[in-house]
Amino acid sequence: MGYDTERFVGYVNEGLLCCICRDVLEDPLQAPCEHAFCTSCIQGWLVHYNNCPEDRQPLDLSNLQPLYRYMKNDLNRLQLHCRNKECGCEMVCSLESIDRHERECKYSQIPCSNAGCPVQVERCNLDSHLAECEYRSRECPNGCGYSSLRAEGAPHSCMAELRTELELLRSEMVCRMEEAKHEMESRLDFQRRHMVQKESLLQNEIEELKSQMSRMMSDIHTLMATERQHRQKLEQAELEKQELLELVKGLQKDYRLTRDGNKKGTNVRPLTRLESMKRKPREVTVI
Repeated sequence: MGYDTERFVGYVNEGLLCCICRDVLEDPLQAPCEHAFCTSCIQGWLVHYNNCPEDRQPLDLSNLQPLYRYMKNDLNRLQLHCRNKECGCEMVCSLESIDRHERECKYSQIPCSNAGCPVQVERCNLDSHLAECEYRSRECPNGCGYSSLRAEGAPHSCMAELRTELELLRSEMVCRMEEAKHEMESRLDFQRRHMVQKESLLQNEIEELKSQMSRMMSDIHTLMATERQHRQKLEQAELEKQELLELVKGLQKDYRLTRDGNKKGTNVRPLTRLESMKRKPREVTVI
């Protein structure tokens, strides 16, 4: 149902009235044929019918859309009285803010907060009603802390009430301790499984690292052996180089002696040394 037109101040456009209840639109929806309805009105209509109540064109809930924005703005700007006007509220506000006002209006009827009390009072009179409500609670004059309704005139035993309260507290504490125990056991079990999985992963990583280390050590030994072989070859080549240099120096000396008219027999020595070098095998140490 919509808002009663009698509550509004001034003229209300016909296009802002529900086509079913003929009141001002509340939570409006619009059909493809541009007729507008209150949400509750059109939903109730479509339970029994499948057409628009105004022009009888086919209509389904899925075809309904929100009201056009300019119509929605016109609707929100309408001014109306609070529904508690007859109770004394003189507030006039826009339709957009009327719900917020009525939720807080001091003339609104609200139920008494005491359990079992059927009375409804105006919000502004609630405190005075609670002060004299027959269902308000009262504490034991002996100081045991027990609260009873005023309507309950039967006496009570302070010791029995305290014992009952103690038992309730003990039961609640036991339940909480059991819950905490189960929660801790669950957490510990989860942590235990997590640690086992992590330990297994770390063990696999350690084994992989050991394997990599073994391969690296093997490669290092191979490289060191190769390096020693190269070093020995270089040393052998260096020795041969020194011998060749000495041979060249000897040949140069013999050449100078020959040129100066010395004996030619000295030419035999360098050739003999060269032939001995050619016949000399290389000594290579195998590792």
